[in-house]
Amino acid sequence: MVLDEGARSCLLRFRRNLEQDIKPAYLMDHMVSDGVLSGEEEERISSRPSRKDQAAALLELLLKKDNNAFISFYNALVKEAYNDLASLLQGELPGASPKSSDIQIVLSEGGVPQRPVVFVSRPELINRIREKLYRLREEPGWVTVFGMAGSGKSVLAAEAVRDQGLIEECFPGGVHWLSIGQLDKADLLVKIQALCFRLEQSLDSQHLQRPPTSLDEAKERLRFLVLRRYPRSLLILDDIWESTVLKSFDIHCRILLTTRNRSLTDSVSGAKYEVEVESGLDDHKGLEILALYTRKTPEGLPEEARSIVRECKGSPLVVSLIGALLKDKPDRWRYYLRQLQQKQFKRIRRSSAYDYDALDQAMAASIEVLPDEHRELYRDLAVLERDIKIPAKVLSVLWDLEPEEVEDILEEFVNKSLLFMDSHSRPQLYYLHDLQLDFLVEQNRTQLENLHTKVVRQYQQHYSEAPPTSGDDECLYWIRFLTYHMAKANLSQELYSLMFSLDWVAHKAQVLGPAHLINDFVEYGPILDKKNSDVRSHFQEFLSLNGHQLEQRPFPDVVQLALSQPQTSEVYRQALQQARERASSGKLYFDWLNKSSVESLSRLVIHPHQGSVYAACFSHDGSKIASCGAGKTLKMFRSTSGEKLTEIQAHDDEVLCCAFSPDDRLLATCSSDRKVKVWNAERGMLLRVFEEEHEEQVNHCQFTNTPRRLLLATCSNDKFLNVKLWNLNKPSSQNTMFGHFEPVNHCCFSPNDTYLSTSSNDGTVKLFEVSSANEWKTINVWEWCADAGEEVPVKCSTWTGDGKRVVCAVRSAVLVMDVETSQMLFEIRTGRLSMVQYCHVCPASNLLAIAFSNYAVELWDLEDKKKMADCSGHLSWVQQVQFSTDGSQLLSCSDDQTVRLWETNKAHTTSAVRLKRDSDAFFNPGEDGELMVSAADNRNRLQVRAGRAGSLLFQSEEMAWRIRCTCLCRKPSAVAFGTEDGTVQVSNCIFCPCCVTSTGQRNMSILFDCPKCWCYFLRVQILAIPSGKVLATLRGHTRTVLHCQFVHAGQALITSSEDATINVWKWQSSECLTLRGHKEQVRCFSVLSPAETRLLTWSFDGTVKVWQLESGEELQDIEAHRGAILSCHVSPDGHRFATTSADKTAKVWHSESWQLVHKLRGHQDCVRSCRFSWDGRRLATGDDGGEIRLWSVTEGSLLKVCSSDGKDGLDSLHGGWVTDLHFSPDDYLLVSTGGYIKWWDVDKGEALQTFYPTGGALKKTHVSPDFSTFVTIDNVGILYVLQRVAC
Repeated sequence: MVLDEGARSCLLRFRRNLEQDIKPAYLMDHMVSDGVLSGEEEERISSRPSRKDQAAALLELLLKKDNNAFISFYNALVKEAYNDLASLLQGELPGASPKSSDIQIVLSEGGVPQRPVVFVSRPELINRIREKLYRLREEPGWVTVFGMAGSGKSVLAAEAVRDQGLIEECFPGGVHWLSIGQLDKADLLVKIQALCFRLEQSLDSQHLQRPPTSLDEAKERLRFLVLRRYPRSLLILDDIWESTVLKSFDIHCRILLTTRNRSLTDSVSGAKYEVEVESGLDDHKGLEILALYTRKTPEGLPEEARSIVRECKGSPLVVSLIGALLKDKPDRWRYYLRQLQQKQFKRIRRSSAYDYDALDQAMAASIEVLPDEHRELYRDLAVLERDIKIPAKVLSVLWDLEPEEVEDILEEFVNKSLLFMDSHSRPQLYYLHDLQLDFLVEQNRTQLENLHTKVVRQYQQHYSEAPPTSGDDECLYWIRFLTYHMAKANLSQELYSLMFSLDWVAHKAQVLGPAHLINDFVEYGPILDKKNSDVRSHFQEFLSLNGHQLEQRPFPDVVQLALSQPQTSEVYRQALQQARERASSGKLYFDWLNKSSVESLSRLVIHPHQGSVYAACFSHDGSKIASCGAGKTLKMFRSTSGEKLTEIQAHDDEVLCCAFSPDDRLLATCSSDRKVKVWNAERGMLLRVFEEEHEEQVNHCQFTNTPRRLLLATCSNDKFLNVKLWNLNKPSSQNTMFGHFEPVNHCCFSPNDTYLSTSSNDGTVKLFEVSSANEWKTINVWEWCADAGEEVPVKCSTWTGDGKRVVCAVRSAVLVMDVETSQMLFEIRTGRLSMVQYCHVCPASNLLAIAFSNYAVELWDLEDKKKMADCSGHLSWVQQVQFSTDGSQLLSCSDDQTVRLWETNKAHTTSAVRLKRDSDAFFNPGEDGELMVSAADNRNRLQVRAGRAGSLLFQSEEMAWRIRCTCLCRKPSAVAFGTEDGTVQVSNCIFCPCCVTSTGQRNMSILFDCPKCWCYFLRVQILAIPSGKVLATLRGHTRTVLHCQFVHAGQALITSSEDATINVWKWQSSECLTLRGHKEQVRCFSVLSPAETRLLTWSFDGTVKVWQLESGEELQDIEAHRGAILSCHVSPDGHRFATTSADKTAKVWHSESWQLVHKLRGHQDCVRSCRFSWDGRRLATGDDGGEIRLWSVTEGSLLKVCSSDGKDGLDSLHGGWVTDLHFSPDDYLLVSTGGYIKWWDVDKGEALQTFYPTGGALKKTHVSPDFSTFVTIDNVGILYVLQRVAC
């Protein structure tokens, strides 16, 4: 039936009036009740963005419907007091169809309640109920709608039957509603009598009978009426509590029941179907209810509205109760939110047709039906944390009951909707709704401390021997929450003993990772500080700085990690004690003897991503950190502990940048996939995607600094349209800023958001007016780069706090530019060979942070133009740095997959010495200064350090050239070093005329080609120790000196070079014998035989040569490998030597016949190191993939493969190349050097211990003859003197 033409014309004529005035949500409630509008249609209309759009959509739909819909719309206008609008339509009311209100009549006669005044559709649940009801079409049965108190079961049941098709097809006999509740037998009899009377009213008077006088008689009367008089009818039983009540309706009919107890139908016969009602609405639905009550749009609600919905987890009952209260008192949003947060349930009282006067009564009613003994057990659940699921075994410990008995009790709680079960987990986990937990806490507030004490005591009794180690959910619960229960129970001494225990730290870190531990020390810090604040600080610092190590698998030895802590630390004291105890049983531990010379500004290290971390940023309140990178994910962490809060699969390609909005509610990301996305920071929900305007990768994104006029800026590799401003309320960009014609790497708002600076590969920084998007000025950075070639890409630019200066990152320098004049004020040249990746000015001070490609971060004072600190620790390129808003912390992220936090208030003018990895060492057992180490430092000074503490014995003047190798001589006590070009300062040097320009300046391009002057740079010097007196200066090599070694009791010195030659020096007379024959660089060599008469050399040209040292005669020339030879070692007896190569093979040779003995295959990467055992029976080889192989020298067969356990999915097995190997004197142990140092059981091929340095990429480890002391230097420049811990 179509709409009458008069009615259609009337709607069209007054359409504008209707659209302007009506609120569709109120009208649609009545129209759905009348059956002329479906729930899906209502949902579709409600999804329109504005009230006017909703009104337009409703009228458009009415034009397509029939006369019944028009009449229902008219009646709705009258009911909602739109009398003036109703009068406009009254004259065109059509005659209603005879079926116009059939559904409403059926439902009204059956006692089905009308829709509530405020109703929000839940179509998914309604459709699930209807789907179950359709199954009753052919045969009787039961449909159970169950859920906790206030979840909306009754409203959903009534809405489900408000469907004409369902009633006509399945229940033509009608629908009959009966509200039950908690009844005794007498009241139940009255209920059934009333139902029978209602059913008999429509029958002839001759069929009327006296009311039944007993439940049995009532049951039979009802059976007769339903089966004979109302076949295929539906009986709805609302709010059933007891199975005994349900048995009175077990009459082989069709029943829909609502209950809190899902197990009720176990006691009756027939087909059974269930629909579980979730305990809460989503945020959108909850806000919609509040909006309807307060007659506002969801968008117009205050922030407290969202907080109310979240606080009660979207409980329909609570939202409706508070909405009804706010309807009369709309200024009490904060008040009711506060009552909800403070668990003042009595204050949230009835203002609707609900069965209980207040929320607490509704909660208590569910508990009161439990047996007394179970009620006491249920009370114990008040100790649980919010949103935490627990296994039955935990409660088995708490209640001291058998697990099977506990499961039966929990099943009862679940069936009564007093507890929820996660059926997807194995074993099954249980949890409370927040409202249930809040109610329990409020009811038992005075007993909470005792309840928590009970938990702790039961745990201590059950696990008196050792903590749980199974790794199952029970173990996880105790390890995670035992400290929580101790703190709540006020068991301070137990908490001290537990948390100040290295065993507990190791156990919890292995099971849960370090973040939970750090959280414990932060959260319970005030309690722990009462005992000893220093000890708490020691443990917290240990976890913060070693958290990334504690996330590794296999799990590291915590005692060994703790031995790197300061000697004054309680962590170190416990570790040393345990190490000594375990050493008695043969366990290996190594104490870092000289660690007191190392200081760090690092506060926290996080390992958030598998792959490079390209960007990391603080939230403006400093509580959170967001990071993104090559793994395509966005992650968010607590800044205090590194605990992961959110992980989002954000993009289809690498995520290049992330940024918080000024109010921290939003997060923006941009990616190589050319998309810009905006997320809800708290929930991780995607809000906006801008994917059509940028055509190349989007490099950077940033929000304005203040929320007053929130904008998002992005820049990209696009040729022209590469800088855009976005208003998040619009689907497309608000403005595009023109000017750059090369990729734009970075964009940054000025502190007051007036300007946007953009940094481009075109060598400029442009400043745009944000309001107009017009270019204000261009700073030609390239003009200030004297040595710039054709391209001077500007990596980034950052504003000083006063907005008067812009700091730019260009190549290996940072330029500070005046905004007003566009002139350079000064330049920061760091002296590093690496590139500046990023820079950021602290918004609260004059500090500038600079990130470098050589793994470093530097802090500079912009006013004093002075470096304040070196922040060392990253193991690869540092991609970004950012200060916190208050400037107290600095964030850095790197290709090494870590994010580091630094405390800027600890910044100091650094005097910390950073050594180069090329070093030499010798040991004198039995003497006080048994150890001596020589190495160059980061200022190109040669240092000699002595003793186990690494005390400085000698330090040269700062050299004008880079030192590349060094070696020590015992007698005479001297040190030699070789140099290269690159950092040469020649102020005190003499050059030949061809190398000096007409202005007196050095002509470097000529200088490097001049053999006469080149030899001056590439020299070898010999200094006396400890005086530093120059004993000899040896010039001869024409390229970098790579290795040097004293021979013949210190009377001669051998050097090798990139120039493919080896020089044998009688250094006291400067006599030189040059050995020529190799075609490529000679990185190292070895002296053969005790008499030191022959020399073995190897080269990148793949050859091995043997020389007569005295004459320089070439004795042998062996074409050993097709690739570069990377290492060579001679067996202790001198009968064999081994070579390894980039061709992935190792070879064993005979030292007399010079013939190949074995070719060893199996490595999958370049074989970089090798070492014979002391008995000559084994050969160890290490490759660039971190794998170590042990070979039989006699058989040439593989004995063992070490490093079978990986650090993580993307790292090599050894944290890098295996660069050095050493056997112990008894050949039982092997030590290997790579990203870290590992000790191995040679027979088993198993790792016995690992030492993790601060840095990585170790080149060499010097080992004492007794295999007790180990010396190395990492790529950060830290010297490590390690000594085996003795029992």
